Amino acid sequence: MTTKNPNSNQIYHFDNFFNISADLICIAGFDGYFKRINPAVSKLLGYTDEELYAKPIASFVYPPDLKITIETREQVYKNKPLLNFENRYLTKSGAIVWLSWTSMPMIDEKLVYAIAKNITHLKRIEEERNLLLANLTKINKDLKHITYTTSHDLKSPVNNLLTV
Repeated sequence: MTTKNPNSNQIYHFDNFFNISADLICIAGFDGYFKRINPAVSKLLGYTDEELYAKPIASFVYPPDLKITIETREQVYKNKPLLNFENRYLTKSGAIVWLSWTSMPMIDEKLVYAIAKNITHLKRIEEERNLLLANLTKINKDLKHITYTTSHDLKSPVNNLLTV
């Protein structure tokens, strides 16, 4: 698609923007299939464009996320924009990637225009942080127990000394 800026003679090629974006950009039909994808989609998921166009989008969603993804998609079809919806997709190699979606429906066209960010690295950091917090909580609990035990064990001899 080409557009001319009315304030100058500059011509803009929006296909370039679509093709060079590191974010996943796609147009999906209400039939559940991709209608257009940028190269970032096939690069991240590892499928060819032909493979991505041939199967329903739901077939790429990580199975535990399928139900919520379908329910959310139904809301988009009812003209409710989708902001920051997170779900997981399976790559061709079997790896799981986390995506954060913003999707805007075009009811008249029966299309959904969507952009997704790969947030897999953020989810890994969040998981590591949660593990560290769980470990720190356990260590803190153990220290409290040791403190209580030590305090209790010292009370008896101190009380004996005081009574002497």
